[in-house]
Formats: sequence, C-alpha cells, structure tokens
Amino acid sequence: MTRVGLSTSSVYPESTAHAFAYAAALGYDAVEVMVIDALSQSISAVQQLSEHHGVPVSAIHAPCLLFTQRVWGTEPWGKLERSAEMAQAVGAEVVVVHPPFRWQKDYARDFVNGIAALEESTGIAFAVENMYPWRASSRRGMEMYLPGWDPSAEPYANTTIDLSHAAIAQDDPIAMADRLGPRLRHVHLTDGTGSAKDEHLVPGRGTTGAAEFLRHVARTGFRGEIVLEINTRKASSREEREKDLVDSLDFAREHFTAD
Repeated sequence: MTRVGLSTSSVYPESTAHAFAYAAALGYDAVEVMVIDALSQSISAVQQLSEHHGVPVSAIHAPCLLFTQRVWGTEPWGKLERSAEMAQAVGAEVVVVHPPFRWQKDYARDFVNGIAALEESTGIAFAVENMYPWRASSRRGMEMYLPGWDPSAEPYANTTIDLSHAAIAQDDPIAMADRLGPRLRHVHLTDGTGSAKDEHLVPGRGTTGAAEFLRHVARTGFRGEIVLEINTRKASSREEREKDLVDSLDFAREHFTAD
C-alpha cells in the first residue's frame, strides 16, 4: 500500500515538531523529515516525535539545499552518511538527495558511483531528485547541477520526481516517470505554473497535471512513497495552513487510483 506522507518543510516556518502534530491530526500516513532545524538534526528527537504522535518516518531529506549547506558540516558525503544513519535509526527506507551543485566539482565527479556505493553499504535507497535549470525569466536556463538536473539521464537505481521542479524545467512529469520506470521510488507531490520560481503549490492549483500524473503512476504500478511537499509560508493563519494540508492530502487520495 502506497502511503501518503507530509514533508516537514510543508509547515515551515513552523518546526519539525509541528509537522508531526499536523500529520497525526490530519490523518497523514507518514512524515518525511527535511533536515533543517535543530529538532530535525537529532535522531533522538525525531524518534521521540514519531513515537509520541504514532506517525512513522517514510524518508529523510538530506540537507543539500543552498541554505542548509552548513547543516551537519560542509562535507557532502558526510551529510549523506548521517542521513542514512538517521534513516536506519528511525525505520525509513529512503534518503532523498539532490544532485550536486555545479561548483561542487569533486563531489559531482564521483556522485553516480558514490550513491550506488552508499546504497550497497547502508541498505538505504538514495532517491535522487529531479531539479531544473536556473533561469531568471522564461528564457533558456543555466545548468547549475552536475552531472545534471534530470535523474533519468543517469543510471541511479532510485529516484524522486518533484512536480514543482518539473514545472520549472518545463518537463512533462509523466514522460519522466516513463523514462524512469521502476527506478521511480519516491514522489514529491506539489504543483507549479512553469514560472522560474520553485512554487511548491498545493497540488491542483498549478498546471503540471498533478491529477493525471498520480493516475498514471498508479496505473503503471508505483508502490513507493507519495509525500506532500508544499509551500505554506504565505498562510495568514494556522487555519489557512491546515486547510492547505487537508486539501493536499485529499487530492492525493482522490487521484492516486488506477481506475
């Protein structure tokens, strides 16, 4: 049974603790922990939150965003090893990871083989996420990731599709899912309009065809994790944020069907 989880980033700037509370109260099946705040960096804290709320951890999102470059040190392989350690401790089978930035040349040089080696040594699936060219407008973008932003172009055993990232890249997520086949392990369910901004809209409020994508992957046998990763920072109240989280969960459960 495919679970529908909540990314802790979906409640930012509220904390990881708040994310677990929302997930439990609203009926999410699991939580994906994005390593950002102090609580999310602590294995014991994540374990306690999971046990207290009765919500399992489906994945750990490694701290590989621009603003988390110093979380768990600056050595990128060390971050991935610590992410795997947390995943093993809390019972998650997946670590979500972005491809290296272009300026991380040493890291990028061995990234594909290094990810495979980590999977073999840890038993954890490192699901490499699709990213996008960076662009300031609708003009052609600049490649900022190595070996590239599209995981289907590399022989990763496990991958993640993020619909907001697909929107920025102006790439069809259904076509990407078909290219990946059984290597698609993880989905960040969200939405976008194709602008240069990483919008992370509530699914159904953008133009990526999130409903069609869910029905397609359901029909083709996807059995990984679906995680809502939306941006609620503009919510004017807790009630408005909660409504976005409820709408997102309802959307996932309505449209992830092979019928």
